[in-house]
Parts: sequence; C-alpha cells; structure tokens
Amino acid sequence: MTSYVENETSLTFDFDVKEIFDAVMEQVLDMENCPYEAQVNLLITDNDGIWQYNKEYRQVDAPTDVLSFPMLFFETEGDFSMAKDAKADCFDPESGELILGDIIISAPKVFEQAAKYGHSIKREFAFLTAHSMLHLCGYDHMEEEQARIMEEKQEQVLMLLGITRDR
Repeated sequence: MTSYVENETSLTFDFDVKEIFDAVMEQVLDMENCPYEAQVNLLITDNDGIWQYNKEYRQVDAPTDVLSFPMLFFETEGDFSMAKDAKADCFDPESGELILGDIIISAPKVFEQAAKYGHSIKREFAFLTAHSMLHLCGYDHMEEEQARIMEEKQEQVLMLLGITRDR
C-alpha cells in the first residue's frame, strides 16, 4: 500500500497526517476485501484551492470539504474483479499496485467542521478520508439507502481504529 500526501497549505495538524491517512486507507481496503496492494494520492489544500477543483470538475462554484477522483468505475461497490480486465489502465507499472485515485481535502474545512460537530480535528480528518476512500471503492450517497450504507461503513472504520467523537 502506498500513499502520497502533499499539504500545500500553511496549516499544520496535531497528528501525523500520513499515519492517519494510511491507517484509514488500510482499514477501508481491508473491510472491502481489496485483493490488491493499492495506491492513493492525497492533496491537502485550502478553501480557494478546493473551490477551483470543485468548479472545474463538478461545476459547483463553491468550496467543499473533500473531493474524490476514482480511477476505477465499479459496477458493484467494493467489487474489485473488474480491475484485472483493465490491468494496463489501473495498475502502476513500476509497483504493480492498483491505482485507486486521488483525494483532495480542504484543511480549513477540517478545522471548521471539527469545531462545528464538537469532535477532534483528527476525527474529522479521518472521517473525510474514510468517506473519500469509500468513493474510491465505488460507493456513493446519492440515494438514501446508499448514504446509509456509506455512513455505517465510515463509522465502522473509525470505530475499528479507535477514532471516536471524543478523540
């Protein structure tokens, strides 16, 4: 498993961002029974940066907390069997790892939402990471049932990692 993390902001976190990102990434992939070693890129940006990505790629003219850019398009959530058919397109030729995609997180939103919801910055960061990783595994929340499934999985990941609302 490989992650590439870049923080292009001046904001710093009181925890090791890469360590938490990797732990959440690994937990999601374990829960989803991903049969491959995987690779994910994380960019931590500011509200202006994520606003520009949101506008360009989603045609939404506003900042958001997290964006996900999956490399795979799943017919069924968490079913990685289609990856072997697209081998040349979704595996890193050097490492052999499955390239799941990119995640962009707004650092200011992490701090704002942690305060708003009354939990730690670490928990908010881990929550957004879990949310985005599930998108990279084919999940969505456009319908009520899909949203319920994602919410349950997000909470399960955080609970298994011991990242609770009070920590």
